[in-house]
Amino acid sequence: MRLRRFEDHLQEKLRDPEYAAVYLEASMADSIEEFLYALREVASAQEGGLQHVAEQAKLGRESMYKSLSKQGNPRIKTLESILDAVGLQISVSKRQRKARAHSASRV
Repeated sequence: MRLRRFEDHLQEKLRDPEYAAVYLEASMADSIEEFLYALREVASAQEGGLQHVAEQAKLGRESMYKSLSKQGNPRIKTLESILDAVGLQISVSKRQRKARAHSASRV
């Protein structure tokens, strides 16, 4: 029962574009597969669900399902269309540099 309430709460939160953007950014930090899964969750949470988002993105439902699957490899235009349909857009920023461990030999 609690899981159901959590899922309902998450679905509600994912309808908010600001929350969805943060959710997608966090998933992108993990992997492209996680990002695609998260984008599918965001699309599913929208009013009318995946079918409605597919229509808004001018994609076939099956095409969208395939694009957002674990094996999906969507074109940038497809991602742009889906994101636009849920009120988001693609953005690029400078990558954060990871701190390098100094080796003992560089003393």
